[in-house]
Amino acid sequence: MSLAPRAVLVHRTTEYEELLARHGTHGQAAFFLSSRGRSIEDVRDRHQRARAALAEVAAAVPLRWRQARVERADLDRFLFGPEDVVVVVGQDGLVANAAKYLAGQPVVGIDADPGRNPGVLVRHRAADTAKLLDAAARGGRADELTMVEAVADDTQRLLALNEIYLGPPGHQTARYRIGPDVDGAAAEAQASSGVLVGTGTGATGWLRSLWQERGSGLPLPGPTDARLLWFVREAWPSPTTGTTQVAGLLTSADRLRLTVESDRLIAFGDGMESDALELTWGQTVRLGRASQALRLLD
Repeated sequence: MSLAPRAVLVHRTTEYEELLARHGTHGQAAFFLSSRGRSIEDVRDRHQRARAALAEVAAAVPLRWRQARVERADLDRFLFGPEDVVVVVGQDGLVANAAKYLAGQPVVGIDADPGRNPGVLVRHRAADTAKLLDAAARGGRADELTMVEAVADDTQRLLALNEIYLGPPGHQTARYRIGPDVDGAAAEAQASSGVLVGTGTGATGWLRSLWQERGSGLPLPGPTDARLLWFVREAWPSPTTGTTQVAGLLTSADRLRLTVESDRLIAFGDGMESDALELTWGQTVRLGRASQALRLLD
């Protein structure tokens, strides 16, 4: 007998819950927000809508299926299985947060608060969960969204759906050598605020802001395109550092090679700084398109 599918419901702590954890009571949280010109009623209403959506999704899981829940902060400790159907209930960013821990499992994005989210990745409503789970179990149509990876010379590996940022952990200067990962290719010594490598999914966010600020002539990729774009942030010239290799396009097989010349740099994906690669002087990291993609149910 084959193992029944497991619906893994991914959610995150709401702002209201965080306020209660920090301030102890509803009244104290309300006083704190009022001192900053905000009303707790809106925060509580959003909390209730999010929890109602999560409950509706949970109730729609077929009885013969297994079910599990994982909060955003626990994703790096949760073991996903090959038979899982991952149901993300929340905002677009939560899909990106979960993507790096998956290995081809189908993902269903449920918008927990329609009207407040762009709905690029959380494309569906809680009321549609039952038919979406059935489609996922039958191998229904899914978009294969390109992901980006960073692989260090000590075998550390990082995946991201939107972008990977590599730079200093604070406000220091990132020093490194950068160039294409091709034998004989010249690498340039640089000092900057860091390097960003992004996908077509990330082209609606941080990557697009850099692209627009630069007035870049490079074409932005689409979410399923194999192409990636990379930009160096705020590189500056000096007698020992240059600014000629500050942007580029990576096709499917291309890799960007970076050798660390700082005491410590980090690489993190999709804003998850708590789950970052730690890189020290002399280490090399290669960035490019990941072999796996995020299977997001259409």
